[in-house]
Amino acid sequence: MDKGAKIYVAGHRGLVGSAIVRRLGSGGYENISTRTHKELDLEIQKDVWDFFEKERPEYVFLAAARVGGIMANNTWPADFIYNNLLIQVNIIKAAHMYGVKKLLFLGSSCIYPKLCPQPMKEEYLLSGPLEPTNEPYAVAKIAGIKLCQSYNRQYGTNYISVMPTNLYGTNDNFDLTSSHVLPAMIRKFDDAKADAKQQVVLWGTGAPYREFLHVDDLADACVFLMNNYDGSEIVNIGTGKDITIRGLAELVKKVVGFRGEIVWDSTKPDGTPRKQLDVSRLQALGWSPKIDLEEGIRTTYQWYLQNAARGK
Repeated sequence: MDKGAKIYVAGHRGLVGSAIVRRLGSGGYENISTRTHKELDLEIQKDVWDFFEKERPEYVFLAAARVGGIMANNTWPADFIYNNLLIQVNIIKAAHMYGVKKLLFLGSSCIYPKLCPQPMKEEYLLSGPLEPTNEPYAVAKIAGIKLCQSYNRQYGTNYISVMPTNLYGTNDNFDLTSSHVLPAMIRKFDDAKADAKQQVVLWGTGAPYREFLHVDDLADACVFLMNNYDGSEIVNIGTGKDITIRGLAELVKKVVGFRGEIVWDSTKPDGTPRKQLDVSRLQALGWSPKIDLEEGIRTTYQWYLQNAARGK
């Protein structure tokens, strides 16, 4: 991407989109286009097409999505499939209509089959049944990937799709009804510490394994791929290392400084047993992460205390 190229980041206020904007800014890209939901509803086709006709972005990072953890996916399955399908269809179609040079679409490692061989290689997508707790979201994201690949095949476009692992970091969602596991733990441990509670109750058994990537590393990888990768095959983005949820809880507890007990509620679902990405394709292209998990949790907790703790 030329430093002066017009770049549209869809979803720039979210965890991923805001990190991509920060990374573009630090990399000297000066012509970044963004719109809030109030300014542009990505679910309204005409408004999206009008925006692309007027702005004519050359590059698009499609980071806008409805996302959430197990509770959110179980509570609002219709919204998760409907909202994401509309956002993806409208932007990808507009990108083709108005001559976008290159588009990067964000998938997710949670859309691989539930009992996927480990570590998960890109070719394992659609090789088995999906995890039931987030199947509607997964179906929508898979449709987005297939839409990008189909446009490439039929029209010769250059739309790439990436599969990030579990993300966390600056601008994360700490709402306990809709957040993912790591920010939810930060919130729970900090609340318990502030209220002098003796225990924190966490969902499941703590046995599943999860891989975590700081969102600033993801943003760096996305910009790297936009500049260095052209192809329809999806690319995993992760660390290639995982940790049990129990181990993660102990790490977050340590960083937050909570001294009480962790109680596991095994009546609640664990989700997929393991989700470790095979990142050999990305490594072969020349990229690797830089932020250690404990360091990343520490900086995320500091951001939470300064920006989100207890309604700030």
